[in-house]
Amino acid sequence: MSETATAAATKWVLDPTHSEVLFKIKHLVISTVTGSFKSFQGTMQSAGDEAFENAQLEFSLDVDSIDTNQEQRDGHLKSDEFFDVAQYPTIMFESTAFVKKGDSFQVTGNLTMKDVTKPVTLEAEYGGSAVDFYGNHKAGFEVTGKINRKEFGLTWGAVTEAGSIVLGDDVKLIANVQFTKQA
Repeated sequence: MSETATAAATKWVLDPTHSEVLFKIKHLVISTVTGSFKSFQGTMQSAGDEAFENAQLEFSLDVDSIDTNQEQRDGHLKSDEFFDVAQYPTIMFESTAFVKKGDSFQVTGNLTMKDVTKPVTLEAEYGGSAVDFYGNHKAGFEVTGKINRKEFGLTWGAVTEAGSIVLGDDVKLIANVQFTKQA
């Protein structure tokens, strides 16, 4: 960004109270397990109040906050067979492009998980903006995408005695996020 654009940039901070980060993955190829991360943070720089094209987004989440509504599975996911929370406690995303595509945005960036960084492209549907009861200017997005878990070092797998694959490779990502404009 030029110095003029930087000076005029609008800073936004993620409101975790009004946001959620979810994932979905196939189990036994017959059903889907949904999980979430309860602790995350993010910032965004835009050219103005409603000018999100070319915005810069940084997002991180605390892997230890994973919740699949099943304590034993959560423990397994935190172990070195999956996320290895002790060694890799954070998942990071930093955008490299934020391009308007019709009513949505295509967000490209680098996703880092387990010390593996790969480019990913996500869709961000802009929900609009509003001022809340306290006078805070908010902007909302529903972000969706899909990654292959094995590309990020999450390679654990098993097959049942009947030959069913226990866990799919593709992970659907869904984040409903609300940002608050900073003064």
